Amino acid sequence: MFAGVLGFASQALAAPESLREGLFGARPAEGRQPAAPPVARYVSEDGDVFTLDRSQPRPLLKFESSLEVWVLQPQPAPRGDVIYKNDLGEPMLRATRLGGLTLFTDQRPGGSAAALSGGGNPLRLSPLGPQALFEKLTQASFRASRAARHGILFDAEANPGSSALIADAALVASLAVVRIAERPEGRGLLARLRRVFLTEGRKASATFSQGTMRITVAPPQGLAGRPSSDRIVQIVFGGR
Repeated sequence: MFAGVLGFASQALAAPESLREGLFGARPAEGRQPAAPPVARYVSEDGDVFTLDRSQPRPLLKFESSLEVWVLQPQPAPRGDVIYKNDLGEPMLRATRLGGLTLFTDQRPGGSAAALSGGGNPLRLSPLGPQALFEKLTQASFRASRAARHGILFDAEANPGSSALIADAALVASLAVVRIAERPEGRGLLARLRRVFLTEGRKASATFSQGTMRITVAPPQGLAGRPSSDRIVQIVFGGR
């Protein structure tokens, strides 16, 4: 009986003391991490849950708490690591050659470790018909108008081959408007925004002039063929 109690106490002391230790261990792992599937779900130390899709030519990342899909550009780093950057050249992830993953966010610019929590579904665009595209544009207009506190029209020139990307770009543009509205200086800028126009072109871009935000998408590039919300926010605030 006494030995059984000692055994139970020993197991209790060895159990993880927190969710963090359960996911990440009490100390950083020194060996190679288990190989992740091409599409995998991760949880960071801060509780951010995201899917990383490395099954496509350009890696894609989507947070569970957001509608936006981020297109990443992998670049080699020291010690055989890989840094994944957004379309502004800012790091979002760092993968070590041993399989470790670090997530960089506005809240944790220094990075936080991310643990593999299972497989995920590929992040892909779904074909849209004219009526579905119209509904997506209407939803984006409603989201942006509510954030700006005045009407913002979303319209587009699209065809069957570009409608899915146009719809996604409209979503991302509306999320950018929401982010701009959250900044104290953003209200004044949004007071001039009356229209978001989406069209096709050879290269993804965003401009803001005379009350119109113009978003250009490049359908052959897939999700990489439209600007991110970070890019749109930068343009509206006068960046290049």
